Amino acid sequence: MRRLRKLAYASAGLVLLLDQLSKALAVANLPLGSSAAFLPGLLSLQLVRNTGAAFSLFSGNPQLLGLVSLLVSIAVAVWIQRQGQLTLARSLGVGLLLGGALGNGLDRWRLGYVVDFLALVPVPFPVFNLADVAINLAVLCFAIELLGNHGQPGV
Repeated sequence: MRRLRKLAYASAGLVLLLDQLSKALAVANLPLGSSAAFLPGLLSLQLVRNTGAAFSLFSGNPQLLGLVSLLVSIAVAVWIQRQGQLTLARSLGVGLLLGGALGNGLDRWRLGYVVDFLALVPVPFPVFNLADVAINLAVLCFAIELLGNHGQPGV
């Protein structure tokens, strides 16, 4: 049980580290707004500043979104501590969610915007970052757990 709690925090720390490192590399090496092929036909690198949330929702209000990121991070950390029993999927899910919220929240608090730099080439989709990937993987972990419990939450 304690080991899975440690896994949650370790995965959050790893996500935060990789997210901030990848954003620093993107800012240092990509001109704002330019695009460079990374995986031709699949993924390109395109540096943008996102002042909103997912799909640029709530653009221009980084203070509110920074506060939301902080509150989500605190709530997830408290939830991890109060959970009696964590499954592997739940542990990874909350760790990925915490790391992603901290990664984007840190950008908002420091910069007033989130650094996004990953763009899907074949489909029109908003530019994103590793924190966004982690948050989406967290949702996948939660779905796997829910399906593994045959729709019975808390099992």
